[in-house]
Amino acid sequence: MPELPEVEITRRHLAGVMTGALIQEVAVTHERTARYNSGPREVEDRLVGRRVSDVGRTGKFLHATLDDGQMMVAHLGMSGRFTIDGEAEPHTHFRASLDTGNIVRFVDPRTFGFVAVFNEEEIGFSGLARLGPDAWTSPLGPAELEQALAGRTAAIKALLLDQGLISGLGNIYADEALHKARIHPMSAGGSIASGELAALIQAIREVLEAAIENGGTSLSDLAYLLPDGRAGENLEQLMVYGRTDLPCLTCGTPIRRILVRSRSTHFCPSCQQGPSA
Repeated sequence: MPELPEVEITRRHLAGVMTGALIQEVAVTHERTARYNSGPREVEDRLVGRRVSDVGRTGKFLHATLDDGQMMVAHLGMSGRFTIDGEAEPHTHFRASLDTGNIVRFVDPRTFGFVAVFNEEEIGFSGLARLGPDAWTSPLGPAELEQALAGRTAAIKALLLDQGLISGLGNIYADEALHKARIHPMSAGGSIASGELAALIQAIREVLEAAIENGGTSLSDLAYLLPDGRAGENLEQLMVYGRTDLPCLTCGTPIRRILVRSRSTHFCPSCQQGPSA
């Protein structure tokens, strides 16, 4: 569930304790957490004794550059989150002790997330190499997006979830951005006018900026929490996501929920008129 805002907030917390720190001890306790290396031992051996140069993010991926040129890459999956210090929690599958005294842990009940360490060649074959421009740090311009969508007949909601087009968006913020731009989620990507695409790019920016400022979106299952254990406060700011049958906050029309390529999609049929309006 964590999307770009939640991962960016996590990055900022991790950068505060990991940048410049030496990794003294590592324990990986679940095979799936280390599935993109040969196993837990390889992740541990590649990290121990390495100093972290910086902590970055591309789309929904976190990445930390190490002093030997390798890169630690992590994805939160559906339920993963990092914690800093504090008591160990159930489903903690990764722990790194730093020379600063801080302890970084990865908690992942459903084990869809992972922690990996790649060299330069391996990075070229990883999920990072297949990502499109980051929706927050390097967004496409209107002309670039129009060119990327030219001739595309797939629904714009599905295209926004394609991390190869734009990286970082998931169900929540794709729905919110489409509502803000007044674009129906089933509109064919190649059919959207230039002005609407410009509005969509601006909407994506504003939706992501608000979510980051609010600490991300923690849903009722609390699958996402900040690394310090607090819940994100963006839930109350959502205009359509999770509001099926409730009145649109813009016009009062009941919010509808449909499936787009098996993904829940929320929209206002009045504000976002389109092919199925």
